[in-house]
Amino acid sequence: MDRGSPDEDWAEDCAPRRVLELFSTKWTTMILHTLQVRLGGQARAGVLHRSIPGISKKMLTQTLRDMEETGLIHREVHGTVPPAVDYSVTPLGRRFVGAIDLLYDWGRQNADALDALPPRRTSRRR
Repeated sequence: MDRGSPDEDWAEDCAPRRVLELFSTKWTTMILHTLQVRLGGQARAGVLHRSIPGISKKMLTQTLRDMEETGLIHREVHGTVPPAVDYSVTPLGRRFVGAIDLLYDWGRQNADALDALPPRRTSRRR
């Protein structure tokens, strides 16, 4: 959006705001990246939970539900006893993984700048 662009380019539902809304929870990008890059695009909740240190089962479940609702992942329930559930990245979800990878790579390359920031009150960083 250029300086002096029309007000409608800055509307509440503009693309940049929708991207930020989509990734407003800290776990969405981590789950999507882990599922696609580290786990080959599909995994069960338990495997996913063990692959992401620091996420609670409750938060994982809540975020997976939100991601399914937005179309980033697909949930498949198998008719076994006990029921098995697989989560897989959808074609739409795969479109976002590239952007997440760029952001994560930037973070790795600029870790010194991130380390220079003071920890937030809610941060687990020491």
